[in-house]
This record gives sequence, structure tokens and C-alpha cells, in this order.
Amino acid sequence: MFSLIVFIVIVALIFDFLNGFHDSANSIATIVSTRVLTPRKAVMWAAFFNLVAAFMFDVHVAKTIGKGLIELSAVTEYVILSALLGAIAWNLITWYYGIPSSSSHALMGGFGGAAVAHAGWDAIIYGGWTNTLIFIVVAPMMGMAMGFIIMAALMWIFHKRSSSKVNGVFRKLQLVSAAAYSLGHGTNDAQKTMGIITTLLVTAGVLKTFEVPYWVILSSHFAIAMGTLFGGWRIVKTMGQKITKLKPSGGFAAETSGAITLLVSAFFGIAVSTTHTISGAIMGVGATKRASAVRWGLAGNIVIAWILTIPASALVGAISYYIIMMFV
Repeated sequence: MFSLIVFIVIVALIFDFLNGFHDSANSIATIVSTRVLTPRKAVMWAAFFNLVAAFMFDVHVAKTIGKGLIELSAVTEYVILSALLGAIAWNLITWYYGIPSSSSHALMGGFGGAAVAHAGWDAIIYGGWTNTLIFIVVAPMMGMAMGFIIMAALMWIFHKRSSSKVNGVFRKLQLVSAAAYSLGHGTNDAQKTMGIITTLLVTAGVLKTFEVPYWVILSSHFAIAMGTLFGGWRIVKTMGQKITKLKPSGGFAAETSGAITLLVSAFFGIAVSTTHTISGAIMGVGATKRASAVRWGLAGNIVIAWILTIPASALVGAISYYIIMMFV
């Protein structure tokens, strides 16, 4: 049993690494596309603040994931392993095709699918899924609205100044906004892995109550930071250039909007998608120029990926559970 627990913890940290790898584009796309930092420096900057987030925030999101979605009585070690395998499979598929889907929702979908395969629909805590499903829509809309408002305000404030001077100012400020976004990314996404590992420890009887151990916090943040450092380059082009073209002021507005959305949702324990959030923020910034500045066709494809992520990863999680149980 102990070796199984250790193995699943390792798989969880691999998922966390792949989460950072898959989502690194979210953290660096804006600052790379505006040429404030090179890709190599950008991933180092983002990874550092992914790690720093471990020392700055509570674990509300981890508690939501760990005990707010699935009845703990319906969870076994094999359910958790199946959930992780389902999420990893979906992440690799979307990474390969350069689709900026949500690692967070892949994990939640895989967890739900594996739990239903094990214990039926009674395993689902329906109330716990409400905020998550609502924020599939709300998070990108919040990012879009704030991105539009902040960018419009900046355009009004600086409209009499030369673009070269404005870009010079925001090239420095974008370092701050990118750092803030990476803090939000780290605290939001690393906590999903924390929640899964802690659920495993409670299920296995290692912990008596759902309290996230400090070693779980540190290892989860370290894994996602390392994933960010290695980077998912296939998605950088999609996020930073294909949706809309950004200047440093636009990058600052998008990152600031994304950071606010992520940090506020983390404070309230709402598991949101960093991918959804920054995509919406970039669209909002682009829309301040003119509606045609945003490539809505591509944006529509991204939205379809958002909608499909939870059911697709749930299916893969359920299939993974059935396959695992054939050999147990």
C-alpha cells in the first residue's frame, strides 16, 4: 500500500509538472509577444514567481478540489490514479495540437469521471461543481471586461504621449504585471495538485483530517515551477500572436486583468482556469482597438476546447479506471 501511495504522489507531481509545462504559455505569451523578455528569460521569471506563491497564499482552492467535488467515501487510490492519468492524457493531446485548454478542468473532469466509474453518480457533490461550471464562463468574461477597461483607461490617460515613451514605461511595468500573473497562476494551479495529494493521504489513512501538509505545498509549487521553466512552446504562438497582436501597454493590461481574476478567485477558493482567464483578458485588450483586431474564429475554437475539456477528460478518467481495475 505504501508503495502505491508513493507512486500516485509521483504521478500527481508529474501532472503538476505537465500543468506548468502546458500552461507556461499563459504566463509568458504576453511578455514574449511584446518583446519585453526573451522566451528563455520569460520562463525563468514566470517559474520563479510560481514558486514564490507557495509562501504567500492560503490553500482554499486545494480544499475545494480535495473535498468539495467528490464524496471522500467514494474515493480510492485507484480513483485518484485514474483521474491523474485522464488529466495527463488530455493535457498531452491538447499540448501536441497547440490547443490552450485548461489543465485544471482536465484534472477535475478526470476526477469526476473516475469517481462515477467507481461509485456511480452519487459520488458527485453537485453543489461543489456549481462555481466551477459557472466560472468556465465568468472567469474569461471577467478577464475580458477588465482587460478592456484597463486598456481603455490607459489609452485615455496616455493618448497625448508618444508611443515610444509609453512603450518604454510599460516595458518596465510589464515585468511587474507578469510577475503578478505568475503568482496567481502558481497559487491557483498548484493547489489543484495539493488537493488531489491530500485527498489521497486522507483516503489512505495517512492523514486523519483534510489539512494540506507543508511538504505537499512546497513540492506542488516546485513541480509546477519546473514545468513552467521547461515551457510549452507550441502554445506560445497561439496565445501571444494569433489571437491579437499586443504592445507592452496591452500586455500589461492583459496580465494585470488576469492576475486580479486569479488572485480574487483563489481567495474565495474557486477553481478557475488560468488559460481561460488570460485568453479572455487578451481578447478584451484587442477589442479596444477594434472588433476585427481579435481573431474571433480562433477564439471560437478555443472556446470549444474549453467546453469539451471536462467531459472529454472525464471520459478518459473513467476509461482509465476500468482499465486499471482489470489488472488489480
